[in-house]
Amino acid sequence: MRPRDAGESHQPSLLLGFPVTGKSADVTILSGSAPYAGVVLDSSVPHLDREFDYVVPEELSDAAQPGCRVKIGFAGRIMAGYISERRTHTSVRGALRPLSKVMSSQPVAQPVLMIARLIADRYAGTLSDVLRSAVPPRVARVDKEFADRTWPVARDGSAVERTGATSADTVSLQPELLKRYTGGGEFVHHLASGENPRAVLTSLGGYGQDDWAAEISEAINVALNSGRGALAVVPDARDLAVLEAALKERVGADRFVRLSAEDGPTPRYRNFLKLLHGDVRVAIGTRSAAYAPVRDLGLVCLWDDGDSLLSEPRAPYQHAREVLLLRAEYERSAVLLSAFSRSAESQRLVETGWAHSLQADRAALRGRAPRVLHTSDSFQSTIDPLAQTARIPHSAWRVAKTGLESGPVLIQVARAGFAPALACVGCRELARCSVCSGPLALSARGAVPTCRWCGHPENAFRCKQCGDSNVRVATMGAGRTAEDLGRAFPSFPVVSSSGDHIIDQIPDRPAIVVATPGAEPQTERGYAAALLLDGDIMLNRESLRASEEARRRWFNAAVLVRSAADGGTVAVTARDSMSVASLVRWDPAGAASRELAERREVGLPPAVRTASLTGSPESLAIFMDGLDLPHSVRVAGPVAVEDSRAVAASRLLLFFSFQDAAHVVRQLKERKSGQSTKHLTEPVHVRVDPSDAV
Repeated sequence: MRPRDAGESHQPSLLLGFPVTGKSADVTILSGSAPYAGVVLDSSVPHLDREFDYVVPEELSDAAQPGCRVKIGFAGRIMAGYISERRTHTSVRGALRPLSKVMSSQPVAQPVLMIARLIADRYAGTLSDVLRSAVPPRVARVDKEFADRTWPVARDGSAVERTGATSADTVSLQPELLKRYTGGGEFVHHLASGENPRAVLTSLGGYGQDDWAAEISEAINVALNSGRGALAVVPDARDLAVLEAALKERVGADRFVRLSAEDGPTPRYRNFLKLLHGDVRVAIGTRSAAYAPVRDLGLVCLWDDGDSLLSEPRAPYQHAREVLLLRAEYERSAVLLSAFSRSAESQRLVETGWAHSLQADRAALRGRAPRVLHTSDSFQSTIDPLAQTARIPHSAWRVAKTGLESGPVLIQVARAGFAPALACVGCRELARCSVCSGPLALSARGAVPTCRWCGHPENAFRCKQCGDSNVRVATMGAGRTAEDLGRAFPSFPVVSSSGDHIIDQIPDRPAIVVATPGAEPQTERGYAAALLLDGDIMLNRESLRASEEARRRWFNAAVLVRSAADGGTVAVTARDSMSVASLVRWDPAGAASRELAERREVGLPPAVRTASLTGSPESLAIFMDGLDLPHSVRVAGPVAVEDSRAVAASRLLLFFSFQDAAHVVRQLKERKSGQSTKHLTEPVHVRVDPSDAV
């Protein structure tokens, strides 16, 4: 596998829509002699998204270094901000106001400033919004712990690199797990040689000592042994705990830190400063950890990039995958995207040649993957005519019964709760709340139907369509499924893992485990069998990503089952043959390739980039009037949508190529700023590459 040359610059514009230049090696220690400071305001107002010059008072000169938090006077009030750089001159004519206060001498924003700018430009957002995600809140007493530490700064705003590895930075551990994949040995070799290979890994490590976390830990250890740092991002706290345990075993507990908002502000800020000062060179965490100030970054890893939790819910709604890809280009580091399934975005990286595909050959698959049974294929339908209509066909019951003879059996269901959806018995329309028209649900057998939106108990239901007063269960949740299976298999314990009650680990003995996607407990030797129920509900969601998300959930559950050689069997009940076929063949890469080809044919993401504009019809018309867009940009809409920001909201979608992306996004960002300055219309909400727009 040939590693990508660090000097290649044509691929980033193809993949991301923006060219990225490598960082300069020209390094100097900035002093307090420069009398001016450029300050970035901590404000989400678009027209304030620029630097403002201030004078640095002599008494603040030593503390006021690039990246530090400061207080400044602006428009008659005191505002917070970050120093972007110190300057010997200013282009502003007239008197400048002085900095009011240096909040902290720690240059927390400096190592992430350039990446934050790139992300803000890519997503038509403001720099301060990105910094709010990238830099953890300040904790004063933690600042005092690092008060005497110095931090050299490069001209481009990055940390001064250390070269080579000390004896304390090396661990003698032979990398073997990645070599079991085709191309894995070459990836490890180039990474160990200090090069920057890029790979998309389809992992088979669902359980045991050689699971996905062990594979990522192995790659991190190789990067450390090459004298460089590493960064790994995962979707949630459960994945973070698994990765942390694997890293402790392979790298050592004192060799890395974790960055997660769930840890609280003090540990998170302390770990951030440890990275900033080079005390450790490995960071793991959830999505905001993508900006971790790792010294000498040599490898970025991302687990399960198809998980929606990796998309920031606040403006500018950046995805951790794109943050890491931009950062890898800018800092010239290796990339490892790993998952049990494969997203269309990851497949695009492979097909454009930006990354290599790492996956097991057929012999390795036969030795690790379980047998997959499609309960609704032509053969099973002939044997059991009710296989396509029953929620748990007879063949699936046999799989569960056989599996319980040797170990736990996993039952994956689509939704939590007892009966999350009810319908009218007379007309089969969904039962709605009489107060807010929200969906009615049952929390337990015999309970009063309750609205899932407002919580109103519907004691006297009356269908608005036909007037019937009776309801039926339209969708069974994890609670109802667990209750039914408990009666069917009274000799075995039933474990439910869903909603607010998620179980991380179960004993390796026969039991029925009912779980929603993402809440499946781990078991030491894997599940003896798994039933994947409610597949048609997942596939019938109104989303472009419905089939991709269903496959991701299926593979994430199926990989927890023992190999076919050990008797492991997975039964999937969905009727859709194309989506199920990829699971039966265990071919997530092939499914992603077909999905990408279909989207490319009809011009849908990720074959193209998109922007969603939401606002009142009048404000949208003014926003689009005179906008300098290429002729190739496809406009869809506007259409009416439910939106709390406007009484009569509409949405308009723009589809544009990666080649036109820089120009289009720049135009959107400038128009946002211009309208913010003039206050002539209601604001238009702009989201670039939204995952839920189509």
